[in-house]
Amino acid sequence: MITFMEPPLPEVIAWRSVLLALPFAVWFIWQAWARRTGREMGSTPFAWLVAAGAVLVGLSLFAQVIFHSDNRHDRYVPGEVNASGAVTKGYFERPTQPAASAPK
Repeated sequence: MITFMEPPLPEVIAWRSVLLALPFAVWFIWQAWARRTGREMGSTPFAWLVAAGAVLVGLSLFAQVIFHSDNRHDRYVPGEVNASGAVTKGYFERPTQPAASAPK
């Protein structure tokens, strides 16, 4: 069985940035809705929004550690350059299980 490596770093950073920005987006949408309905709003609680974003990023890091596949005993096959000049991606191969021996 072949398991692939982690997603590229820019993709990981983009998802974590979205998680960090999510409390701000929710707050500003709620604030705009509240002002349209005539409700007075106080100042924006930036410290609370940053803390909420940090909690979301922290939870995503814990989830990545918990749900990440384990590849400690797998063999890494590095990427290679083909004759055409294209580079294949590296991947992990799980070791094949030894065949069960027949009873004597």
